[in-house]
Amino acid sequence: MGDERVLALREGSGKVHLISMGDREIKVKGIGRINPARDLKDVQFGTQISIGQKDFLVLKPRLRELTEGMHRRAQIITPKDASLICSMLGIGAGDRVLEVGFGSAGLTLHLANTIGNKGLITTVELRPEHAEVGLENVELATNSWGGFPEFNLVEADAYSSTTAKTVSEISQTYDAISLDLPEPWQAIPHFAKLLAIGGRLSCYCPVTSQLEASWEACEAAGLEIDWAGERIDRVWTKASKGGVRPGNNPMGHTAFILIAQRLE
Repeated sequence: MGDERVLALREGSGKVHLISMGDREIKVKGIGRINPARDLKDVQFGTQISIGQKDFLVLKPRLRELTEGMHRRAQIITPKDASLICSMLGIGAGDRVLEVGFGSAGLTLHLANTIGNKGLITTVELRPEHAEVGLENVELATNSWGGFPEFNLVEADAYSSTTAKTVSEISQTYDAISLDLPEPWQAIPHFAKLLAIGGRLSCYCPVTSQLEASWEACEAAGLEIDWAGERIDRVWTKASKGGVRPGNNPMGHTAFILIAQRLE
């Protein structure tokens, strides 16, 4: 892809397509075959354009557009949970974050947006087919935002103690650590010691047994449980006869989130 400008094309339905402005013919599902450098050469953000039989609003790809139009292979942490994790971790501009479980980079984009291009993200991913898609999304974000935190991908087994040593060579300590693994309690003993004093660790746990095992592992590693719970969203819509009402498709349980802090 290279260092290419990125456009977000929004359909009337709300669907978003991310288009890299390379000089090559590409096939975009729902749009067809286009050469972005030729067909979209003079397009500006905020304008309406037509391609084939469809109309699009051209937008700058901010976090919302990137998470809606990003490439996906592995299931991502949803924006409702990713925003909660970033908030509960307490991270800010310039922080150093270790992400264990990269996948398609859904959480990575939220972390990067929070810490900015002066921060650092080290991410661990065992499966190269997932990392490939995640790296594509990191590149889209980098080209969309004109910058990205210092980014390091470590392709390794998160349950191995040698992986913690590898990531410590990138940064001796981290201000925050995120674990998105089937068995986070197996990784906690290796990575908890990399937290800076006051730093926080999060575990993404779809079921209660994972939450309980992770809770116990955090306590055994000398961390203090700061918060545990879930976020449930309920969208409201405008009623046809006036007023507003709850929507028909509430975003219910996706996962429990555990936050633990290193205090000594």
